[in-house]
Amino acid sequence: MTTRTEGPADARGLSFDPDDADRTAFYLQPAGLLSGSLAAAACEAGEALWLAGGPPLAFSACSVIRRHGTERREALFGLRALRDWAARQGEDVAAAVEDRLRRITRPRPAIAGLRPDRPLIMGVINVTPDSFSDGGDYAERDIAIAGGRALLEAGADILDIGGESTRPGAPSVPIEVELERVVPVIRVLADEAAARGAAISIDTRHAAVMAAAIEAGARIINDITALAGDPDSLALAARSGLPVVLMHMQGEPQTMQRDPRYVDAPLDIHDFFAERIAACEAAGLGADRIVLDPGIGFGKTVEHNLQLMERLALFHDLGCSLLLGVSRKSFIGRISRGEPPKERLAGSLAAGLAGFSQGVQILRVHDVAETFQARAIWTALATCGQAAAGPNSASF
Repeated sequence: MTTRTEGPADARGLSFDPDDADRTAFYLQPAGLLSGSLAAAACEAGEALWLAGGPPLAFSACSVIRRHGTERREALFGLRALRDWAARQGEDVAAAVEDRLRRITRPRPAIAGLRPDRPLIMGVINVTPDSFSDGGDYAERDIAIAGGRALLEAGADILDIGGESTRPGAPSVPIEVELERVVPVIRVLADEAAARGAAISIDTRHAAVMAAAIEAGARIINDITALAGDPDSLALAARSGLPVVLMHMQGEPQTMQRDPRYVDAPLDIHDFFAERIAACEAAGLGADRIVLDPGIGFGKTVEHNLQLMERLALFHDLGCSLLLGVSRKSFIGRISRGEPPKERLAGSLAAGLAGFSQGVQILRVHDVAETFQARAIWTALATCGQAAAGPNSASF
């Protein structure tokens, strides 16, 4: 897909004809991201708005994106110029812009009781013999329980426990085996996590496993199929009242990396999420319970992953919390020196901090202690000078 970038003074490619079938078919990506005292000052002056309720991040501009066949047309506007442009397009476009701004700026709700006033760390426990990242380190039940306790001690806010490897080419696992792997681990760790103010997440695409894990104490559902892989999962998740992570994956784990293709990866995945959010809401699962994960490495080339990382802020206009899983992913080794998974810590931290700087609420990682330290420094810098930060200003 080709891109034409235009300034606000020459945004003719973004103008809407009076007979456009859908005059609100556009994407709004927050830009001009600010942190620290500059973010607080800009919001106080009415020159920026807090991202996802803020602090620590604010945005002073927005990119408006429209698709024209295989071409993406885009123009960057300051916030005042954005509203001026929208007003010139008509009342329906102006109302749509205001709605997108409300979604981008509204505070994100607590996730299983965890307030996202700082990025949350989700530690990974793969109770499998064939995980790409940890080589079966937690395949034995007692070792998985000990590993979960160690991650809690290291500072994990969430333990994401899964019993089926979904690495590229991984075979499917019988549900009985998956249950045998995860339920006893969750049952032991759930109370210990709660005592530390943490929560257990079940990483599964099967409704039966979701149900058993919830009964054992899981408080978050994390589904790589976005509740579309099992015909019973959406209704179960809606009834549970729990928050749900909807991940994007092109294809199936067995085949997803053979030849993934997109017209425009960020926009295609944005459209996928919009459809899944609508399906969830129709089933009684509101956007306040939805977390979106773009699925780095799941049916994506290195270039697709980089495009998504560059455009993470695009997904804020859907109004949901965001999760990023980049830990030890293969694109890190391919960009660097071909390091194996356990030697990708530095790249994992770099990618994770890039996600923090675009407003990601949850980072899914294997190396919790190292991520905890990196988050502490990032948070201290991002919040410096924001002690008196107030609510969003609408005066621009």
